[in-house]
Amino acid sequence: MKRARLADPLLWALLALIGLTWGMPALKPLFAAGFPALDRPMYEQDSFVALMVAHIGLVAVSSAVSVLLGWAAGVFATRSAGLAFRPLIETVVAMGQTVPPVAVLAVAAPLIGFGETPALIALALYGLLPVVQQTLAGLSSVPTGALEAATGLGMTPLQRLWRVEWPLAWPVILSGVRTSVIINIGTAAIASTVGAKTLGSPIIVGLSGFNTAYVLQGAVLVGLLAVVVDLGFERLMPKR
Repeated sequence: MKRARLADPLLWALLALIGLTWGMPALKPLFAAGFPALDRPMYEQDSFVALMVAHIGLVAVSSAVSVLLGWAAGVFATRSAGLAFRPLIETVVAMGQTVPPVAVLAVAAPLIGFGETPALIALALYGLLPVVQQTLAGLSSVPTGALEAATGLGMTPLQRLWRVEWPLAWPVILSGVRTSVIINIGTAAIASTVGAKTLGSPIIVGLSGFNTAYVLQGAVLVGLLAVVVDLGFERLMPKR
């Protein structure tokens, strides 16, 4: 049991994420040796701990909006009153995925100001499609026999949804949430282009100043965060 825990990839990925978030400044000599042409090989405008907290907060809020809206749209489109709207809903959320977040930021920032608000709007729209798609797929895949049995037991439509349809569709629905959150973790890095503090800050500064060390520092933390969250969702997936 102890060996199995030590071999747990989630444990090691989490330890690496925490260690690098807190200990990145200690690697300054290593980056200085690896990039001798740079006068400032370590990003020091903000602490990596503060950037990590801000990045996670931005992803959490935007993903919560995507999930709630996506679930609501998916449930509505699978009820008798919303079946006619299903093609429209699928088209609208697909359009939201095809519009680059950078374009949304470029339009939203001048209208509502710079900072986290335009970033939240862009991320919420971008993360909507996987949630809606998998909610529709999960609820549509519930066996007809299970629905008829629930109706025969006298369940109301709402009881049938929460007691029968939702539990049976949950693995598929959760996979959509997982995809949406992982997408938002990576996409949130560009929120720094409109003044939001995220792990994308060193990446954006590095790209604009031709500082590869900054880009590497931000990219490694974003990648590790995505790995940790993905492995965490894997634990939540029902065992088959």
